[in-house]
Formats: sequence, structure tokens, C-alpha cells
Amino acid sequence: MHLPPLVQTFVLHFGEMGSRWGINRTVGQIYALLFVAERPLNADEIVERLGVSRSNVSMGLKELQAWNLVRLQHVPGDRRDYFATPEDIWQIVRTLVEERKKREIDPTLTLLRELLMQEAGTEGERHAQARLGEMHDLFELFAGWYADVRRLETERLVQLLTLGSKVQKVLEVKDRLVRLPGRIGGRAAKSDIKPTD
Repeated sequence: MHLPPLVQTFVLHFGEMGSRWGINRTVGQIYALLFVAERPLNADEIVERLGVSRSNVSMGLKELQAWNLVRLQHVPGDRRDYFATPEDIWQIVRTLVEERKKREIDPTLTLLRELLMQEAGTEGERHAQARLGEMHDLFELFAGWYADVRRLETERLVQLLTLGSKVQKVLEVKDRLVRLPGRIGGRAAKSDIKPTD
């Protein structure tokens, strides 16, 4: 590798972590390099900096493009393709979560729905369907939560993530508001909402 020590340490670590996340080590290294690069890089520059083969770089870039994690850019007067990651780290996180959901959660939910619609012929299958129903409900809950959270503006998302265990207090206040007298059909007039101690 032809990288400064700080960058090399990050790139090597990201490659190792990538293999644990289910991507090729080289793909992880390419992404890490593009993430910290001061400008978009072309495939030849990536080959030179990482010391990997051109074919590995080409396949890695295709995989990253399939995940929508790198953008193709062109430089005026240069016919080569250049690659960069989005500047906004939150856009990267949102893209990564969306792509993982498409590849992992959605197919699992589809399979669970299909299995739950089948008629169970034995006690063992009925037991299995009950357990699959629990898993289905959990995945549906996550999918619904994700659909709500993905619509949040980044500022709100950061606020949500920084709440941590304070969410418990917010839920406790909500519970106290729900128990107020004068509620009809689960809803209260604005004048009925009063904080309690």
C-alpha cells in the first residue's frame, strides 16, 4: 500500500471489518480509501494506492455502485471514470441501512408471509408457524419503525439518537398524558392535556 500511516491503518481496519459485515475485504478497503480521499479517485489511482489488482478494483467498484455507496464522476478533459463517496455521512448511513433492508429484511419478510399462509399439516408445523409468526411480527415492527424514521430530517434523527435512555422519560410522560381524565375514544382535547407529577 502506498498510503500515509493514519490512512493505511483505517483502510486495513475497514477491510477487516468489511469481511465481518459480509463484503469482500478489498471492497471494504476501496470504500475506506474513497471515504477519506481528498478528491475523487480513478481505478488506476486506487490500484496504485492499495496495491491490489485492477480486476479486484473493477469488481469492488461495481459492488459499491450496486449498493449506491459510491458515485461515478467525470473530470473535464479526462475520459477515465472517477469515484467518490457522498460527502454527507448521514446520507451514507441512510443508504447503507436502506440497501441492507432491501437485501436482508424484505426477502425474509416475504418468506415469512408465504410460510404463514401455508396450511400446517402437523403439530410440529403449527408450533413452527407460531414461532415464525412471532418473528414476522418483530420484523414488521422493525420495518414500520424504519419507514417512520427514514422520513425524519437529519437534525431530528440526530436528536433521536442522542436521547439514548432519556426516551424512557419521554414514554413515561406520554403514559401520564394518556391516563388523564376527560379522554374520549383515546383522544383528548388540547385543553385536557396537562402534565402531572
